[in-house]
Amino acid sequence: MHAVSSSFKRAFKNRIAGRKRLEEKFWKRVEIFRDDPHDARLRTHKLSSDLQEYWSFSVEHDVRVVFQFAAKNRAVFQDIGSHDEVY
Repeated sequence: MHAVSSSFKRAFKNRIAGRKRLEEKFWKRVEIFRDDPHDARLRTHKLSSDLQEYWSFSVEHDVRVVFQFAAKNRAVFQDIGSHDEVY
């Protein structure tokens, strides 16, 4: 299960919404994430430095979702965008 922060909603609206192919890919990745957040297709990894409390997974080559594990079976999506936008 996952939730989204208000900052994620804004980022999704500004960077992803309306880009049909990218939106479809995002929702497919979310389904994979729900089944297994560490599925190899997502390239999930822990972030470091100022973002050390966060994790990231890939939607496509240069689109990432930044999230936090909030509980054993729950994650909160915090940001989405290109590498330069989210890091």
